[in-house]
Amino acid sequence: PYYAAGQTSITPTVGQWYLHKPDSTLVAAINAESAWDLSTGSAAVTVAVLDTGVRFDHPDLQGKLWPGYDFVTSDTTARDNDPGRDADASDPGDWSLASDTCGARDSSWHGTQVAGLIGANTGNGIGMASVGQKVMVLPVRVLGKCGGFDSDIQAAMLWAAGLSSDPVANPHPARVINLSLGSPTGCGSYQPVINQLVAAGVVVVVAAGNSTGEAVNAPANCTGAVAVAGLRHAGTKVGYSSLGPEVAVAAPAGNCVNETGACLYPLLTTDNSGSTSPGANIYSDSFKASLGTSFASPLVAGTVGLMLSVDPSLTPARVKTILQATARAFPGTGAQTDDAVACQAPNGTKQVECYCTTSTCGAGMLDAGAAVAKAAGAASPPLALMTASASAQSAGRSVDLGAVSSSRSVVAYRWSLLSGASFAAISGAADGPAIRLTSSGAGDAVVRVVVTDAAGATASEIRTINFFTHPTVVIGAGPVDPTAGDRFTFTGASSFASIGRSIASYQWAVTSADAQVTFVSSSNASTVTLQANAAGTVQLSLTVIDNTGEGRTASKSFTVAAAPMAVISASSVMPAAGGSVALDSAGSTVAAGRTLTGYRWAITSGMALASLAGSTTGSTVTLATSGEGVVVVALTVSDNTGASHTSSVTINVAAPAPAPASSGGGALGGGWLWGLAAAVLALRRPQRS
Repeated sequence: PYYAAGQTSITPTVGQWYLHKPDSTLVAAINAESAWDLSTGSAAVTVAVLDTGVRFDHPDLQGKLWPGYDFVTSDTTARDNDPGRDADASDPGDWSLASDTCGARDSSWHGTQVAGLIGANTGNGIGMASVGQKVMVLPVRVLGKCGGFDSDIQAAMLWAAGLSSDPVANPHPARVINLSLGSPTGCGSYQPVINQLVAAGVVVVVAAGNSTGEAVNAPANCTGAVAVAGLRHAGTKVGYSSLGPEVAVAAPAGNCVNETGACLYPLLTTDNSGSTSPGANIYSDSFKASLGTSFASPLVAGTVGLMLSVDPSLTPARVKTILQATARAFPGTGAQTDDAVACQAPNGTKQVECYCTTSTCGAGMLDAGAAVAKAAGAASPPLALMTASASAQSAGRSVDLGAVSSSRSVVAYRWSLLSGASFAAISGAADGPAIRLTSSGAGDAVVRVVVTDAAGATASEIRTINFFTHPTVVIGAGPVDPTAGDRFTFTGASSFASIGRSIASYQWAVTSADAQVTFVSSSNASTVTLQANAAGTVQLSLTVIDNTGEGRTASKSFTVAAAPMAVISASSVMPAAGGSVALDSAGSTVAAGRTLTGYRWAITSGMALASLAGSTTGSTVTLATSGEGVVVVALTVSDNTGASHTSSVTINVAAPAPAPASSGGGALGGGWLWGLAAAVLALRRPQRS
């Protein structure tokens, strides 16, 4: 019941979008339905899940799990009250405390989530569908509190494949091993293990890692592994995914789109509600979301299970070749969002969402249907994907539509208008790859395209384009990383009315966090200027009304960051003339997500009495004093966006201590009293900062 899009019994309402046939919205969906037309898997194929163990009592995993084994040797890591390796692969929970090395965390039930994606019971009338459907899952516990140890994982890899009988023989050796784990190191000691597995015909599928665009983790970076990067629903690299030339193929990893509220595109899978020990068996959803390359990897592992179900003779090298040869091309730059750029080779810096290339995210997007078809020696059916310049357009204007298909060549196209002929018409060749839909009025126009490939197979897609009469509101991009104290401008000048109408008025409003910003120009003009007062998230709306009185409102959210704060610490504020004062900026602060990039020290008062020693553009400086009086030193700090702040410290320089008197105690006593009086005066003098 959770598979279908539009179901409302669980979030997300798109259901298991990642398994569906791809379309213009779900670009990265893996086309599992076409694979299931050829095979729903075989119980003779076992996929091992080396992870935190599994909840054997989950109803959607009943009858799909071999007994497995627990390879966690550390009593502290295990949390199962059963020291050492044993035959209980159940997951007792991997929670940790703030005092633990990994900090406070709830139990993840990670292995249960991975197992569900690969082989959850499908067609049983409850819960979810899995990629592998009828393949069997072998749970092998290698992770516990704060992770696991390479020695345990590597021993478990060999045991899972039936290549080791330590501590007992494995009666259900796996043809596929899924490793949704890793660390930011070189392949190291994993390479000889993977070499043994590949030589024995075992396919090792590994998550690339979640290092936000940095290099692929181990053991995904080992030769012979099938490394999997993570995609957003739109086909771009999901922000947290690692990348690099070691990646073989990419698959959906889950993404939310919005920063707050329900996550829109997580990977729904089997889960547990317990925060420490096991609770109720549940499914992950929009509020307990499954996100990570950990969940992209099992989509590939489940697909490999289907491939081996149709051809058990496939070697690991052949499996990898087929996965890459049948992968669909990544969407090109500009196809989905204006914010992303092309992915770059890892260079030690973070890369969030970016457009995948074959040198960074693998050969393309996983196509389970095409991969299983090629493994079976069958012709993969074509896919029809329709592109549109807009899903909604002002009445009287046009929308350009195009058709693309899967890897095999298309020999024919056929476009038709299913509804909306009273106000819309198709122009251009109806048997070509692209058309234009033009309207003379308002309403929903429904368009269909049918593609036929060289083998005579056909596929179709239907799109609805809404033509409307209300004005279109366009809010310009606005400022990049505004800072409290800045003035900035938004424009609605690109907004437009329907054909034959004109825009009569604009009305800007701050609909949330109105204390953060104020208008410094008229809010009734096409362009508005605002002053940022304080840090926070702001929602700005623009209502445009045309000359018939019909209006439309659009909103734009942006975040005002706190300005950096310069803080000076001084080793002394009352040195004697001739002495020095160490000045430090270590207490200076910057907004979350920003870094301090610039320092500038200057004497703003009392320049004849002191000088700055050392670099005036570093985080520290020394004030060398030469005369008695007041010296004011200013520090300006700036962050990586150019925002800056200046603070100052007042240094009261006292007269140098007199030399000891050559005779008599009166002169010494008088000098001491004078120095004390000066110090008292200095302490009472107001200081500025």
